[in-house]
Amino acid sequence: MIPYRVKRFDAKRPILVDVPASKSILNRALILSALSRGDVLLRCGALCDDTKTALRCLGALGVEITSVPDGLLVHGTGGTFRSGAVLDVRDAGTAARFLPAVTAFCGGTYEFRCSEQMSRRPMAILKTLEEHGARFEFEEEEYRFPFRMHSDGLDDALFTADTEESTQYASGLLLGACTRNRPTKIRLTGPRARGSYLKLTRDVMASFGHGTVAAGKDDEVISILPSASSPSEYTVEPDLSSACYFFALSLICGARVTVRGVKADTVQGDARLLQVLREKGVRITQTPEGLCADGRAVPLYNGIDVDLRDFSDQALTVAALALFAEFPSILRGIGHTRNQESDRITSIVENVNALGAHSFTNGEDVFIEPAPLKGGTVRTFGDHRVAMAFSLVGLRTGNIVIDDSACCSKTFPDFFSILDSITQ
Repeated sequence: MIPYRVKRFDAKRPILVDVPASKSILNRALILSALSRGDVLLRCGALCDDTKTALRCLGALGVEITSVPDGLLVHGTGGTFRSGAVLDVRDAGTAARFLPAVTAFCGGTYEFRCSEQMSRRPMAILKTLEEHGARFEFEEEEYRFPFRMHSDGLDDALFTADTEESTQYASGLLLGACTRNRPTKIRLTGPRARGSYLKLTRDVMASFGHGTVAAGKDDEVISILPSASSPSEYTVEPDLSSACYFFALSLICGARVTVRGVKADTVQGDARLLQVLREKGVRITQTPEGLCADGRAVPLYNGIDVDLRDFSDQALTVAALALFAEFPSILRGIGHTRNQESDRITSIVENVNALGAHSFTNGEDVFIEPAPLKGGTVRTFGDHRVAMAFSLVGLRTGNIVIDDSACCSKTFPDFFSILDSITQ
């Protein structure tokens, strides 16, 4: 654990920052490139640890991936993977949820390993795969990492995915269905059947030639069509989840912030945070350099009452915004975040109360009542989003220490280096 003392940010200076490539888009594109029958150039920015983990896993499966000046060159295998491979997903959520489904569809025997943190997270996707013929040997608890999986390939025409706990399970099945040369149907159940991350998955699949057809008024059944051909190149957007920490500074500190390369028409679901900022008076504009959030004309703002179910990665960011609002805030629909890198409801409530404000939960929603903050040390619980979101508090107050800055390497290795550069 490496503590980091956050310095106060001088909002008088406009800032321009870079963020890594979107791991959500890039990790999906990596898998689809590996399933292609030719070479695909993925144009992207810097890579986070989660993507590096996905690269190592794909390499273990026999996929050749070469670093080139403007990204990654993936030599597709057509879905023929190295049976017997050992895949260590460490604590990368997308790799943990996507790769078991994809390899189960392809068939073979695979050994999956992980970090201690990941072994504590339930994996409902494994039960779904078992119901369709995959066989598991669990080393510890059932339906959790680590395990050994054997599959003869999944032949069923219809699969069901519950979006209650995580839409990544459904995305894993959608990506796995891309290995087949005939249409496959996925029935989506739960409250996020039309969620933004599922839309993102389908958008990336479409770019790789896999058409998807939704049936029913709630898009509850999706048909995945085989791809005729994959693109030779695909450009990955900057990561909006990472950019949102800096966009939030526009409101917290009354600053003008531009994140290079981000576009207003992004397919990433965390764009919903930009709407929250707009509603509080922040001016969002597209510039030649990137997307700009200007909050200099917003001296005060009311509390925030927002349903975060479909962009819950920003729940911690909204919690930081709530600490400087004039009235209480309610963060709704985030019960499922208890099973992420940390129990994020506990992370919010404990840290907000420790800093001098008041927070409590009814299990699904979090309530925050602002009060004068006394500063102190933020417990990250090893969660990168806790570290980055509560750093925003220190950029306003100047009296915050993050207990573990190293956990940000998971998605944003240079985050604290950027904070150093903007607070000099």
